Amino acid sequence: MDEDIYFHKIVTLRARKEQLKFRTSQELFSSHDIDIGTRALLRSILEGGYQPKGILDLGCGYGAIGLTLKKLYPESSVHMVDRDALAVEYSRQNARINGLEDVEIYGSLGYDDVNGSDFDLIVANIPGKAGAAVIAYLLREAGYFLTPGGTATIVVVAALDSAAEKILHDTPGLEIILRRKRTEHVIFHYRFNREQVTPKPDSSALERGVYQRNNIKIHLKDLEYTMQTAYGLPEFDSLNYGSEMLITALNEIKGREIKQAMVFNPGQGHVAVALWKFIHPENIELIDRDLLALKYSRLNLIGNACPPEKISISHQVGLERKEGKNVDVIAGLFRDEGKNVNAWVLKQEIEELASGGMIIIAGGSTGIMRLADYVEEEERLRIKARERRRGYSLLAIEKMI
Repeated sequence: MDEDIYFHKIVTLRARKEQLKFRTSQELFSSHDIDIGTRALLRSILEGGYQPKGILDLGCGYGAIGLTLKKLYPESSVHMVDRDALAVEYSRQNARINGLEDVEIYGSLGYDDVNGSDFDLIVANIPGKAGAAVIAYLLREAGYFLTPGGTATIVVVAALDSAAEKILHDTPGLEIILRRKRTEHVIFHYRFNREQVTPKPDSSALERGVYQRNNIKIHLKDLEYTMQTAYGLPEFDSLNYGSEMLITALNEIKGREIKQAMVFNPGQGHVAVALWKFIHPENIELIDRDLLALKYSRLNLIGNACPPEKISISHQVGLERKEGKNVDVIAGLFRDEGKNVNAWVLKQEIEELASGGMIIIAGGSTGIMRLADYVEEEERLRIKARERRRGYSLLAIEKMI
């Protein structure tokens, strides 16, 4: 990012004789300080006397655990992954400011995109709202990525103590070597007996339905489609008013010749599916920070007869594209990330838009109305439509030149 509009503050962490600094964002977990669970997990790892050669930090956030371990074990090979591209970006920033090189930091949905299976230490601060099936997957399938004798170390909120312990106890070939309960968190260290671990599945967790919540059918005026919805994404059983307005606005441009379309922040994929059904563009590009949203939106497009070769996904912060033709239609919901982020995203949309192209956006009314003021001052833009409904607003914008 040229301008770090997500930056919140710098926090510090001392481990042994080393002190690290971390840039944080309010959009990421524990932005005000290193959380108690992370500190407790790190302390338990250091007390365990491990000498890891390969480390996987699963769900790295802005990098507190993985980068601290790299600092303490500089010869180790460290991989840090997260489903949020903003977390990946901040971990990379924090690796640089702490002078840490040779760290692999990239996006992954759970273990699905992890490069390698030879780690002797896996660390994870398990999110409390991940859902039972996802938590079981994250705990159990560590065994497929550990070397013989390797250790998985996790921290969970105290409310998940009994559920996590049951998952671990019920997993064949798994041995709990440490359980430490604090007031708010519980730490587990565990290992696997390789001879008793079941074979690694041939398909990804996404393909096996680990994240799946339910199947729904949407009826909106003359539009009907089916969806697979995921835990951890909004609109799993119905549309919010912002999406309804976006879909209605897309219906208004039905029949328009569109070659390149973009959907940002696609969530479960409602807007992307509606765009495909109304317009049938030659290509649909999905852009988001959230890898789960990107993969479920792609899944739902394919489930609604969109050919896979017409779909591309970009896991990134912001909408700036490295290459490709200008976009004819851009549609999506703005997150509640503040006026500076919204203005930055809109400026990127304008630059990516072809002459005569349209931007159709929705979000909270206050944020969208601020963007309307900006659009009215831009000579190359024209507001084609605006709507307000129960706290949400929509803008349809045309680029003149």
